[in-house]
Amino acid sequence: MQDSRKAIFSWALYDWANSAFATTVMAGFFPIFFSSYWSAAHTAQQSTFYLGLANSLEAIFVAVLAPVLGSIADRGSYKRRFLIFFTFIGCVMTMSLWFVQSGMWPLAVIYYILATIGFSGSLIFYDSLLPAVASEKKVDFVSSLGYGMGYIGGGLLFLVNVLMYLKPQAFGFADEVQAVKASFVSVGIWWALFTIPLILFVKEPQNPSKTTAAKAVKDGLGQLKHTFKAIRDLKVVGLFLLAYWFYIDGVDTIIRMAVDYGTAIGFPASSLIVALLITQFVAFPSAILYNLLGRIWGVKKALLAAITAYGFIAVLGYFMSETWHFYALAVMIGLFQGGIQALSRSYYTRLIPTEFSAEFFGFYNMLGKFAAIIGPVLIGIVTITTGSNRLGILSIIILFIVGGLLLSKVDERKSKEALKSFRESIVAKELEEEALK
Repeated sequence: MQDSRKAIFSWALYDWANSAFATTVMAGFFPIFFSSYWSAAHTAQQSTFYLGLANSLEAIFVAVLAPVLGSIADRGSYKRRFLIFFTFIGCVMTMSLWFVQSGMWPLAVIYYILATIGFSGSLIFYDSLLPAVASEKKVDFVSSLGYGMGYIGGGLLFLVNVLMYLKPQAFGFADEVQAVKASFVSVGIWWALFTIPLILFVKEPQNPSKTTAAKAVKDGLGQLKHTFKAIRDLKVVGLFLLAYWFYIDGVDTIIRMAVDYGTAIGFPASSLIVALLITQFVAFPSAILYNLLGRIWGVKKALLAAITAYGFIAVLGYFMSETWHFYALAVMIGLFQGGIQALSRSYYTRLIPTEFSAEFFGFYNMLGKFAAIIGPVLIGIVTITTGSNRLGILSIIILFIVGGLLLSKVDERKSKEALKSFRESIVAKELEEEALK
């Protein structure tokens, strides 16, 4: 099934599907609507704190569950089932935002947390299916294709949602509030609809020792201990995960908090929406082209270049004062956002044993989620303590510095040697267990 065009396109189309949530909900209308409608009675600093707290609570939940679910999925070949389950939660909870009335910010936070759990949880199993659809030769391209499809798909629906917001009567809505709520419903429908090709055409490799669901849970929980040991033995994997933990925190925080930051320092909602559209449509070709940069420079060097660029983006964000500054930063983010995400994912597949992909991607997503705990809360605390949203955005630069330094020490050649030894030890252990039976 590896390198099948139908499977690759169907897998990448899931990025097209779920990115509507990342653009319209996470990055776009939820932060704007949260501060102007659901928590309008609070100050901009309080709204930032509540939104940061919501993102962090979701991240804690997914971070705790990710490696456990990954282990269970590997033992029982349940990657697709878990993906469908979390997608269902995400779609239903996103559409439920339609029913949340003005001032009901706690309920909005609850629905948002559950929807984001669905989004983040599904990505664990989506990522873990990457080695099933792409060989090592094509994995960088396929990973980049996924992010590219995500940016264009999420961007197209977001464009429609923006038009709904700007001209609600033309779409049959009474006002902007109704239009924004309808946009949340449209995301749930879009997400569900474009998940269907993955369900139909991406086949999950079966575990030869596949067990029942109950035994998979028991074995999966027991496998966690061995996974921790494997990551300790595969030191290059551990080092990469630590680097990823830091630098992806900054990336995710900028994605989640950029609109809230722009709102807090006085930019109009229409300008923020335009900036998000700029990011989406710049990121689409950039995610694909960044794959070529990875081929020319090497994947690690391309990642280090993106991390450096994000550091500059955080610094420039501190000095923003004009609308065109925000647009310029939107272009810069678009140039590097898809590249750093796609190449991080494909680079990780080179470092891990692919037969335990869900388990190892559980840890990958766990660390990404634990990182997302730090960033939004860091911005929220610095902002509410100092009274300055600018100092809040500047505080994340340290994450890019630490992440870049750690990544520079990752040695892919040592990883291949360690993987060979790891697989040999697994085979030896299985033979020993077979002999004892």
